[in-house]
Amino acid sequence: MELTPYFRSIIEQDRCAVVICSLEHEIIYMNPTAIERYAKRGGAALVGQSLLACHSAESNEKIRQVTAWFAESPTHNIMHTFYNERENKDVYMVALRDADGTLIGYYEKHEYRGRDTEEFYRFT
Repeated sequence: MELTPYFRSIIEQDRCAVVICSLEHEIIYMNPTAIERYAKRGGAALVGQSLLACHSAESNEKIRQVTAWFAESPTHNIMHTFYNERENKDVYMVALRDADGTLIGYYEKHEYRGRDTEEFYRFT
């Protein structure tokens, strides 16, 4: 997947896993955090594979329902899909659109709720 250097830097430095999929549910990009997080499932080798192969039939149906909802309107752009209590995070599916608002894909967004305990301005 071709990204401008600025966007690539933003995504690749994100501490959350970013997995971008096409409308055919093909994994087209994984940032380094995602590659590490999903190493036991194949890591970087998952790029080019179907996201649906990584999920249960029930999850696949929900993924298809959400992408159909995204396609209904350019205002349908984010869906809360899961709360992970163990990691204290909410998970969302987010629509990706081109400049004209046409749906071109989607990605999963993780929002952690715990306070970041890293020291402020730590230069090490």
